[in-house]
Amino acid sequence: MSREVKDSLGKVLIEDNKLWGPVTQRSYNNFKIGQNKMPIEVIKAITLIKKNAALVNNELGLLSDLKTKKIIEATDKVISGKYNDQFPLSIYQTGSGTQSNMNVNEVIANLAQNGIHPNDDVNMGQSSNDVFPTAIHLAALQATYSKLLFELSDLIDAFYDLENEFKDIIKIGRTHLQDATPLTLGQEFSGYRSMLEANFKMIANSLKGLYPLAIGGTAVGTGLNTHPDFGKLMAEKLALASNFPLTSANNKFHALTSRDHLLNSHSCLKNLATNLMKIANDIRLLASGPNCGIKEISIPANEPGSSIMPGKVNPTQAEAITMVCVRVMANDTALTIANSQGNFELNVYMPLMISSYLESVNLLSDSIKSFKNNCVIGIRANEDNISENLKNSLMLVTCLNPYIGYEKSAEIAKYAHKTNKTLKEAAVELKILSSEEFDKLFDISAMI
Repeated sequence: MSREVKDSLGKVLIEDNKLWGPVTQRSYNNFKIGQNKMPIEVIKAITLIKKNAALVNNELGLLSDLKTKKIIEATDKVISGKYNDQFPLSIYQTGSGTQSNMNVNEVIANLAQNGIHPNDDVNMGQSSNDVFPTAIHLAALQATYSKLLFELSDLIDAFYDLENEFKDIIKIGRTHLQDATPLTLGQEFSGYRSMLEANFKMIANSLKGLYPLAIGGTAVGTGLNTHPDFGKLMAEKLALASNFPLTSANNKFHALTSRDHLLNSHSCLKNLATNLMKIANDIRLLASGPNCGIKEISIPANEPGSSIMPGKVNPTQAEAITMVCVRVMANDTALTIANSQGNFELNVYMPLMISSYLESVNLLSDSIKSFKNNCVIGIRANEDNISENLKNSLMLVTCLNPYIGYEKSAEIAKYAHKTNKTLKEAAVELKILSSEEFDKLFDISAMI
């Protein structure tokens, strides 16, 4: 069964079990594009704005106590998640997010009833052009802090544990994919831990740019049709509701037309993705084998690796997280192009930007958790292989440089490689060092 509803464009039919109104229905009819819906994080952020807008408008004497009470009751129901199915719109809609803002307004108005109007009451003192950018900041802050930074902190701790566990295991280093001088396996893993700590700080610092809010700017940044104190009061209430030190943006024209702070934060997510790509690639190379690869570490065997080769085990967690990293890098390109399209007083690529941002946050959070739980915490050192690789490396000759010089050290290394001799055998045969002199000078532990 359907009901007939009128709006400024005429009549439209809406199914009886739908709480939305004509604006939502028209968008639903006209934008059947893809399967990506407006993220529920954004819907809940818009709803939080509506709740606090009702409170502010009531304090300013613009909204009655009854209407305020009913709007708050309705917004609490939406925030609870009970009505998630009432927000069906594609992200590929109007670039300002107007239709999703109206989707929220209409659902709240229908839940509240009592003659509450989606535009005049729920949207009082607001425009989609300042609501949606504000919701973007709220959704990005909440998701990044509560999910991504939480999981990233756990991964850092896991690498710190391995760093300590492996601190006394000396292994050969590698640069340019070739043998280099030694280090400890713990030192190698400390590099991974430090990279991720740097990423954590970069992301956290970048999120400060999301604290200033566009709300109060209404249509083009002038604050038309809203109280002069609305933006400031909204920022104060949203700060209390979200536990972030939010402020009213000093320049609302900038706040409406550019999403540069969102792009900056996502660039830090991309930076994290590049480091995760490097770490995951290192781990799968160090674990390569089991008999014909480097095999200096072992990783958990979580599932069979082949449908045809019995006993094969693959580094699947590394493969999964590196695919996520590629998606994040692609999303960063999307955000970069979209942010450049802030023509005149409004950016009209905002649904794409926040959808891409949240996809990156959610994929990174999930893959980091999976990588940590199903791979990192199960890494073990293969000390026999590490020792054998260390013993066979010609680059250990580097420790002789201060005593016999670069040229003679290189002569020893080349001769050892050509004749398949040890460095000691080569040094003695070339009469560069005696056996006793070599033993005195050749100290691997001093090289780390």
